[in-house]
Amino acid sequence: MLEALTATCSVAAARTPRPILSCVHFSAAKESVTLTAYDQEVGLRYHVKQVDVTKTGETLVNGERLLAIVRESSDETLAFESKDDHLHVRGADSHFQIVGQNVREFPPVPDMDGEPDFRVRADAIRSAVSHTLFAAARENTRYAINGVLFERKGKQLVLVATDGRRLAMSAASLEKAVGDDGRAIVPTKTLHLLLRLHSSGDEIIDVQLKPNQIILRTEQATISSVLVEGHFPKYEDVLPRDNDKKVTLTTAEFLSAVKRAALLSSIESKGIRIGLGSDGMVLSGRAQEQGEATIRIPQIDYQGPDMQIGFNPEFLVDAMKVCEDTLTMELKESAKPGLIKSGPVFQYVVMPVNLS
Repeated sequence: MLEALTATCSVAAARTPRPILSCVHFSAAKESVTLTAYDQEVGLRYHVKQVDVTKTGETLVNGERLLAIVRESSDETLAFESKDDHLHVRGADSHFQIVGQNVREFPPVPDMDGEPDFRVRADAIRSAVSHTLFAAARENTRYAINGVLFERKGKQLVLVATDGRRLAMSAASLEKAVGDDGRAIVPTKTLHLLLRLHSSGDEIIDVQLKPNQIILRTEQATISSVLVEGHFPKYEDVLPRDNDKKVTLTTAEFLSAVKRAALLSSIESKGIRIGLGSDGMVLSGRAQEQGEATIRIPQIDYQGPDMQIGFNPEFLVDAMKVCEDTLTMELKESAKPGLIKSGPVFQYVVMPVNLS
């Protein structure tokens, strides 16, 4: 119940002129209880099967208050009883009576109708989402990049996110796909919710795309969400094709070097300098009136000419958090974007910064 309430309360609107949207809808069937929350953009149905239902029915109560009660409870089990728009919660030494709302006023939540458009393993889509979600824009005026692009190409689902200064791209193989290829821009809130659901890696997630709507269904829960409107940028045009300088690095070593060089980088420039040459890689950061840092990685796989380029260290750290044990950085020149690749599907384009 705590797990279910935590998930549904992340959807229920905390501040809203409509108190009904702050509520969680309980529906008790013979062998399960379904908790539903809806903010009129994202909806979540969460099924709890470890229950003993003595009488079926439904009720509607404030989610945050109930979550606080269940979270603070020291009982292994709790008893719930609905009576006259009140929910009674009883433990071994406690009794809470919560004033509820009229169930009939709760808005209808979209659900999956018919067969899904495609099916994908939970670990595959979670990996692809983790590889891209961090690069999506936050509150950008270009509304279309405030989400992650889902693009179905045959038996593969390509995910892309960008904030205009970097672009992350990944993919997941589909278990089953019907109908035509398509694309949709999925809000970041919806994908954060998907990552929070506790589903085993080999579980299959059903996905259905409707006009302005996506439905994702696991064994435990169903997420419905409106889509982000607008035209996503042509990401294929952003991927560098002619970067001729390549360096292969151990992710952990490069991550440590970037973090240390950034300790003395300028707040104004938000950049560190990366130098490549026959003697390895040198990372440096400089902050006026504070000092400078120089970090060396002598043993690297690099055969090209000497070059220097500047990057925002936060953008590099974000990418390395989702990279595998090794990564390849492809570069052209100091004013051209860099490309980081790791594993079979992850690609990350990052714009350089001018450190002159």
